[in-house]
Amino acid sequence: MASDLISIIYASAKRLLPSIIDIRRDLHRHPELSFEEKRTSESIKTFLTKYEIPFTEGWAGYGIVASVRGEVDGPLVMLRADMDALPITEANDVSYRSLNEGVMHACGHDVHTSSLLGAAVILHENKKSINGEIRMIFQPGEEKLPGGASLMIDEGLFSVGSPDWIIAQHVHPPLEAGHVGFRSGLYMASADEIYISIKGKGGHAATPHLCIDPIVISARVVTALQEIVSRSIDPLSPGVLTIGKIYSDGGATNVIPDTVRLEGTLRAMDEKWRMETHHRIQKLVEKICESSGATAEVNVVTGYPSLINNDAVTSMCRKAAIAYLGEDKVHELPQRMTSEDFAFYSQKVPASFYRLGTGWPEAEKNFPVHSNRFDINETALETGMGLMAYIALSALSAPKI
Repeated sequence: MASDLISIIYASAKRLLPSIIDIRRDLHRHPELSFEEKRTSESIKTFLTKYEIPFTEGWAGYGIVASVRGEVDGPLVMLRADMDALPITEANDVSYRSLNEGVMHACGHDVHTSSLLGAAVILHENKKSINGEIRMIFQPGEEKLPGGASLMIDEGLFSVGSPDWIIAQHVHPPLEAGHVGFRSGLYMASADEIYISIKGKGGHAATPHLCIDPIVISARVVTALQEIVSRSIDPLSPGVLTIGKIYSDGGATNVIPDTVRLEGTLRAMDEKWRMETHHRIQKLVEKICESSGATAEVNVVTGYPSLINNDAVTSMCRKAAIAYLGEDKVHELPQRMTSEDFAFYSQKVPASFYRLGTGWPEAEKNFPVHSNRFDINETALETGMGLMAYIALSALSAPKI
């Protein structure tokens, strides 16, 4: 039965691949920033309408939820793709290069959306084989706080039938197209934003004794913040605190400014330590500034939580991937300190977030996500849509398959 289902999905994915490549390229040409995905949403709705797949719209702005119901009652499962792009100017010289200057699908959300559209068609064509319901989540705003996932949950995504499980896939250039990767348990870190304003007293650089130098104080703050990670967290628990931006409201080679601003990120796998560290950052910065006669404003913005891959769901997905692709194309992933707003879903219901290989055999052609040279081997779209459909159908297929 499993081999018959795989053959059906293989054939469907191969047949759909040219049209899904066209959709991906169209989305890539017209990227839109977080919560501005109007054209993207219209393209999705047009595609779903063409295949007579029902949907609701207006979720968190431009989000869409499509549905395929089987003829037999059963579990409710969800498949999710994000839609937004990044504020990056594309450097690729390709026919589908971004036409929106300064905006680019550099994180593969065009791949996620087009793959899920292909999976939706495969599921719709095989809905007689489904026990239950599959909902396809086209989500806006993954790249920007508070995250489209949290907003869709707040708007009632799980209130009309909480899903039994939810899955998503994400492009992964280090893996060749046709390969995928999984990891059970804690997989990705939480991510919070740090904003610090240090106010001193500016003046001439040649008379520092008449000033309260916020630049020197900020240097002490940056160094001291590193001790929070090195000395307050269990060494076996990953944590990162990085200040990525320092700037003043003036200053020159001979000028001490009044104010210096710092911006950074806090990443963690331990939610308790994470929230305690918000308080530690506040107190540490305030005390350092106080000791030097300066004042500080500290704002730690709570972002995405850590992402947890449910053991049972991930095991199910991994076994399905082995059956669909072969064991040699299914890999174990290391933990990552990057973050994802899919984590909001994973904190609510059993979830699995896996990686879709998008790389070429030639290493020099592969660039990381968030690079202005990022692109994919488009044969990955065949795996992307086919595997998602197979995972859902194999779990919810009727005995007759």
